[in-house]
Amino acid sequence: MPVTYPDNVVYLARHLDGALILPGDPGWDAGRSAWQLAVDQRPAAVVLARSAADVAATLDVARKSGLRVAPQASGHNAAPLGPLDDTILLRTSRMSQVHIDAGRRRALVGAGAVWAQVTEAAAKYGLAGLSGSAADVGVVGYTLGGGLSWFARSHGLAANHVTAATVVTADGRILRVDAEHEPELFWAVRGGGGAFGVVTELEFALFPITEVHAGAMYWPLERAEAVLSRWRDWTATVPDTVTSLGRLLRFPPLEEIPQPFRGRSLVAVEAVAQLDGREAGELLAPLRELGPEIDTFAPTPVTELAKLHLDPPGPTPATGDGFQVTGLPDEALAALLSAAGPGVDVPLLTIEARHLGGALAPGAREGGAVSSLDAAFALFSGGITFDAASAAAVHASLDALSAAMAPWRAATSYRNFSERRAEGLAFESADVHRRLQEVKKTYDPLDVIRANHPVRPAPSV
Repeated sequence: MPVTYPDNVVYLARHLDGALILPGDPGWDAGRSAWQLAVDQRPAAVVLARSAADVAATLDVARKSGLRVAPQASGHNAAPLGPLDDTILLRTSRMSQVHIDAGRRRALVGAGAVWAQVTEAAAKYGLAGLSGSAADVGVVGYTLGGGLSWFARSHGLAANHVTAATVVTADGRILRVDAEHEPELFWAVRGGGGAFGVVTELEFALFPITEVHAGAMYWPLERAEAVLSRWRDWTATVPDTVTSLGRLLRFPPLEEIPQPFRGRSLVAVEAVAQLDGREAGELLAPLRELGPEIDTFAPTPVTELAKLHLDPPGPTPATGDGFQVTGLPDEALAALLSAAGPGVDVPLLTIEARHLGGALAPGAREGGAVSSLDAAFALFSGGITFDAASAAAVHASLDALSAAMAPWRAATSYRNFSERRAEGLAFESADVHRRLQEVKKTYDPLDVIRANHPVRPAPSV
């Protein structure tokens, strides 16, 4: 017996260049799957969009049907979305075009493009974007959430360098958004997240960076206190052309993990320095004095930077979360190591602290709703969650680490590192948040568009 669908669903299916997938259809599980495989997304429907017109049609049908729409490219940071029963999952991975304007030093990318595509395309012209540590992260989602790159201390957030966007609003309008056209919406999408419209194209600046001095040093985890305290002191001396992080790593004994990391627990320092070899060597000397077991620092093309952080090469059943801290004094390091250091059995694969400051400091840049990170370090931790038991263990460890670091928590968090649902979590000042709510009220008063970290429309007076 043939299935009969409501008229609005039939309309949508007939008016898409892409595809509509409903529960039970072929491709349903692949279509609803996020990069975070631990997140079991069960939306009302999935749209595989190919164009801004597809996005507009999806929003139109959703609005008229009492449904919401959640845009998603790669599916990183999917957990905070929560249940999607009343939501169409709008997958943009087919909108992955990348165009490099070398003369203007600009990239124009589609909503589904990932950083590996942009990095490769820009490098052909001796240019680079402000990409994150993972090559398969979606460019648009990463940038709307701020964008914390290996060049963050010298160039600020990726959102600061967005020059224009194509945005489909909740009422189906396709808008060109820049400093002169829809300036409030343009302000909001630069760091304020994805709650205000569906960005189908993003234009942003590129920079003449081809090679850096980059790498990592590793020591046994037992040396974590000496290494992290030395690294923390070292960060106070480095120029803004250096971005680094300190990290605790516990590698499982899996065949796909290369030696000498497999099954080992290590403390590491990773850094990218926009310096020549001599300058970098002098700068790294205080860390090398600690005698790292492994030292990979070397001249590195920007196309190789995605390998530095050892991120998983594809979708992973992982759970993580992060927050910012005002500093890492001895007491804070002691608290961190008491919660997750040597001798503590925790299921967290990584616990890292990224050095902020420089061009990330408040007042150093202007360029959108979030143009700085008002903290000294951004922390992120995560573990592999294959089943309910491992997920519960990881969540418990994340909670314990958060509690241990509570005295040093900054007032705001960084959107892209906050991977669990948390009501009331602040990503910007109260004044900025109120302004974002007004933008939401103007462009999406019915709250049709869902973001992983929502902004509600301002209440009517």
